[in-house]
Amino acid sequence: KVILINLGNEDFVIERGMRIAQMVIAPVTQGLFTEVDVLSDTARGAGGFGSTGT
Repeated sequence: KVILINLGNEDFVIERGMRIAQMVIAPVTQGLFTEVDVLSDTARGAGGFGSTGT
């Protein structure tokens, strides 16, 4: 079963045998988090995102 939404103004007739969907297999990644009391210094310092120029 698939969910279909017709965003057009005209009816769209789906007939038996029509190819109306495709399956995309994508990996699901799960991260592990570790809570810490203090974060170590970084090369970026307090400059923020993109401040290192790399």
